[in-house]
Amino acid sequence: MAEEKRDYKEEYRRDHSSPEAVAHRAMRNLARRRSNLSKGDGKEVDHIKPLSSGGSNSEENTRVVSRTTNRKKGDR
Repeated sequence: MAEEKRDYKEEYRRDHSSPEAVAHRAMRNLARRRSNLSKGDGKEVDHIKPLSSGGSNSEENTRVVSRTTNRKKGDR
C-alpha cells in the first residue's frame, strides 16, 4: 500500500495564499503588534471568544497569556 505524495504547492495555495488566509494572518499579526509581543517571548494573544465562534480581534476580546496557557485552552 503505497502512500500518495503530498502536493505541497497545492496545500500552500489552499491554506496560506488564499485571500481569506492572508486576511486572517494579517489580523493575527495586528493583534500581536497591538499587544507589544515579539517572536520568542513565550507569550501569545488569546481570544476570549474564539474567532471560530464569531469572536473578533478587538482589544476587548484579546488578552496576553503564556503559550502553555493558550495551548491548553484549545477550541473550547
